[in-house]
Formats: sequence, C-alpha cells, structure tokens
Amino acid sequence: MDVIRKQGFLNTIISYAGMVIGYVNLVLLFPVLIPDADELGLTRFLVSVAAIYSQFAALGFTNISAKYFPYFRDRDKKHHGFLFLMLAIPLLGFAVVTGLFVLLKPAVVDYFGKNSPLAVEYYYYIIPLSFFTLLFILLDAYLRSLYKTVVQSFLKDFLERILMLAAVLCYAWGWVDFQWFLVIFIGANSAISLISIVYLLWLRQFFVTPGRGMFQVVRMKEVVQYGLYSFMGNVSSSIISFIDQAMIAHYLGLDGVAYYTTGYFITSAIMVPSRGLNKIASPQVADFFKSGNMAGLAKLYKNMTRVNMVVGFLLFLGIWCNVDNIFALMPKDFSQGRYVILFMGLSRLFDLATGINGMILLTSNKYRYDLYFNLLMMALVVYTNYLLIPPYGISGAAFASMVVFIIYNFFRVMVVAKFFKMQPFGWDSLLIVLISGLAFGASWLLPQLPYLLLDIAVRSILITVVYGGLIVALKVSPEVNNGIRKTLLRFGFAK
Repeated sequence: MDVIRKQGFLNTIISYAGMVIGYVNLVLLFPVLIPDADELGLTRFLVSVAAIYSQFAALGFTNISAKYFPYFRDRDKKHHGFLFLMLAIPLLGFAVVTGLFVLLKPAVVDYFGKNSPLAVEYYYYIIPLSFFTLLFILLDAYLRSLYKTVVQSFLKDFLERILMLAAVLCYAWGWVDFQWFLVIFIGANSAISLISIVYLLWLRQFFVTPGRGMFQVVRMKEVVQYGLYSFMGNVSSSIISFIDQAMIAHYLGLDGVAYYTTGYFITSAIMVPSRGLNKIASPQVADFFKSGNMAGLAKLYKNMTRVNMVVGFLLFLGIWCNVDNIFALMPKDFSQGRYVILFMGLSRLFDLATGINGMILLTSNKYRYDLYFNLLMMALVVYTNYLLIPPYGISGAAFASMVVFIIYNFFRVMVVAKFFKMQPFGWDSLLIVLISGLAFGASWLLPQLPYLLLDIAVRSILITVVYGGLIVALKVSPEVNNGIRKTLLRFGFAK
C-alpha cells in the first residue's frame, strides 16, 4: 500500500492540477472562446469517437499488459519482447479498423447528417486522432506495468490540457480558421504519445525488437483467449460511454453534446483520486493473483474503497452544493446540464463505493463475467436512452446512465463476493454516507451570500470543516488519518 499511497498521492496532485486547468478550459473558457456550441460539441465528439476507435484497434492489449506482464518482466532479457507484441498486433488492428471506418461512412452520414452535419464534414479527422490515442493508451499500459505512472499522469491530465488551451486560443484570436484549429487540436492530443516514447527511451525500457522466447513465457492460447474477452469488454465499455453522446447528437445535435459533456466533465473531478490510485493498484492486483495472496487483495479492496469514498463524497458535496454558482459563471444555455451533474455525480459515487471490483474481475480467471456485464449494460444504455432522450433531453440521458451504472456495479460486486469471498463495504461505508448527509444539511442551512466568489468560498469551507472534521474525529479512515499525520510531521506541525 506504501507504493500505491506515494504514487497515488503524486498522481492525484497532478490530476487535480490538470482538473483545475480542465475546469477553466471546458467550463469557463471554451464556451466563450468557441461560442458556436456545434463547433464546441464537435471537438468533444471527435475525442469520444477516437477513444472507441482506439479500443477496437487495441485488441485488448491494455488489459493483457496488466495481467501478464509480471510473467514477462526481466529487464536483462528486454522483457522477452513484450512491448513489441503490445505495439505490433494493435497496429495491425488499427489498419483493419481504419478500412472498416472508411467503408462505414455512408451509414454515419445517414445517422448524423440531419442534426450534426459537422460530424460528417470532419469525419476523416478522426483517423489520425485515433492513431495517436491508440499509441498513448498502449504505452501508458506498458508504463503502468513498470510502476511508472506519474509522468503519464502529467502528460495526460496536465500537459495535454495546456496544449488544447493553446489550440483554442489560436482559433479564438483569429490566427487560424476552424479547419486549421482542428488540425492543431489533434496535434495537441497527439503530442503526449510522442513524449511517452521519449520517456521510455530515457528509462531505457523501449524494447521494440521481438524476443526469442516471447511465445513460451505464457501459453499463447491463454493470452489470446484472455485478449479476446478483454477486447470485447473494452470495446463494449467504450461504446457504453459513447452511446449517450451519439444518441444526443442524433436527436438533439452537437450543441446538446456540448451541454451534456460539460456537465459530465464537471463530475469527473469526483473520480480523480481513484484514477490516481488505480493506475498503480492495477499491477499490484496482478501480483496478488500471481502469488495467490488473496488476504492481501481483500485488504487492498477495502482500503481502496474506503479512501475513494472519503474523498469522492467530499468532492460531490463541493460540486452539487455549488451547482448554482458554477452555472452562474457560464453562458446561460449550459445550465441545461444541471441534472446531468446530479445524476452522473451519484453514478460516480456508486462506482467509487464499489471499489476495484472491475480490476479484480479483469485480472482474475473470471474475466469473462466483466464482458457479460458490459454487453448487458450496452443493451440497457441503448434502450434507456431511446426511451428517455426524446422526452427529457440530456437530463434523460444522464438519468439512464446513472441507473445502468448502478445495476452494472451491483452485479460486479456480487460476482467478486461469490467467487473470491470478499466485498468492499463495512460500517465505515455507512458512516461516510451519514457524515455526507450532515455536511449537505449544513450547506443547505447556509443562506445564499450576496457575492458569488464569497459564497463559493464560504460554502466550500463549511462543507470541508463539517465533513472533514467528522471523518478525522471519528477515525472513519485510518489511511486518511495516517496521511494527515505524516503530512503534519513532514512540515513540522506534529511530533
């Protein structure tokens, strides 16, 4: 847990710095600098499509790295050519997917042409963006297996957002037209992939030659079988996260995508701590399975859940109790995303409360269940969005996603409990929920202050004092208390 705590802390610091920049970009600046909501929606639509495209091409190799790299790890033997396998096969997959992508253009024109014509006009811009997205996720998975996560967090969560801001400013100041802006925008998203290669070269871990015994380290039949299930699981998971945007673009247009994704992004702050911890926890879960240390895995499962809940609930309270203040800083039309924030925030809280169940399933020999759940979830997302988007717009899409995510995570927890005799909950979980209710009540009793920034500051401090004070005083999370004590010791405020 010490390795997780150290790198998780650094990842979280970087992620929150990036989150601040992302918030300034997507919530405050981009809606003003790109006043055409269709153009703004297109940038987010392209990124979402590239994520699915790259998962199709990756063929499950991002998860293969987490599960099987411990068996290949041997620096003297250049990890038996593992990176060569990780890059060569997905790049072949990319060539195949690109061919299909070109052939499918008429169907895309038919689906999006009426309400989202920009998605059709800039269709082929998705190809280079998807290539570099694929390259980054492969290199990121490899570096996570090497327990090197901090630089990747900096590149993805911080540098990429700075470069995106530079691209938007070039367009807003009239230096380039919208077409060239998209070229620069794609370049900003692609640069982090090239820097990752430089980082691997600096680490002397960029082993791209095939290894002699790379097919003997682990039975290739097992790897291929796992990769197939992992591929289908990743693809279905990516499709799930994209379905709501695609259906909003079809029914409401790209401006609806802009409003929806802005609310969605605001709630993503809730997940930042878990992402920082999960990046380094993933290879540790694989090591626990390799060594058969199920007691250690069960302890990690509970600890990760407790820490993620403590931080996640505080962040949700900070966002939802300030939701009116947030929209006061934005153009009026974006307030349509109010209930997107509520429903997606609750969905993310449930995701945090169910811990690393997905990681456990994917790393274990029960990985097939994660695919089954993804396929079920995909069907439910399509059906619920079909029912709720036409009458309720983007709020209906968010409510549909919340219901489906809760069902999905509930089933995953049940499967982990059945097969591995472990679950993430305890009385401390209920106590965190009760403390959250008290902090929300304190904010609700506070009247609206006359100045916007003053209200944000006072309300946020009140929530933090009530919530944080009770969490520490009642010792709900030993990990949080120990982290605070070590921080105070480091700066000389405690003995």
